Amino acid sequence: MINLNNSTMIYRPVKQIFDFMSTPENDFQWQYGTLTSARLAEDANNKGTFFRSIGHLMGRRVESTYQVTEYEPNRKYGFKSISGPLHSQTSYTFELANGSTRINISTQANVVNFFQVNEGILEKKMKKQLKEDLAMLKDLLEDKRKLPSSGMTSPAGIDTN
Repeated sequence: MINLNNSTMIYRPVKQIFDFMSTPENDFQWQYGTLTSARLAEDANNKGTFFRSIGHLMGRRVESTYQVTEYEPNRKYGFKSISGPLHSQTSYTFELANGSTRINISTQANVVNFFQVNEGILEKKMKKQLKEDLAMLKDLLEDKRKLPSSGMTSPAGIDTN
């Protein structure tokens, strides 16, 4: 079994980060291996709903369907795979910390059908990728030029609109 745990601090309100991360269509912006993700129903941000993701992992195209397993606005968001080469369960938690938002990510995965890949090599690759993805997420959400119009101010007090 592969276990991934990581966290980061982002200087943005919890609601903004939660809304961004719990929208599958945003995944390609901060997850290196994701090409596209989409909800399979109009209101797919509730527990029990589904989304599909297409990407690549270790040079192979991967298509998976996920079911949302946790959805507590501004606190928890989680999902599990129901198809694809990995059986996985991922959980994001969000908490205020010193004027920032701490994001904790935990993933457990089992290789089901991934063309005889060594699980140890895959785990090492996934850990490295999660670290890089979190750095990209932090850069994206803290860059005032890339923020959606929200009326918020940047850390330096500059209006982001």
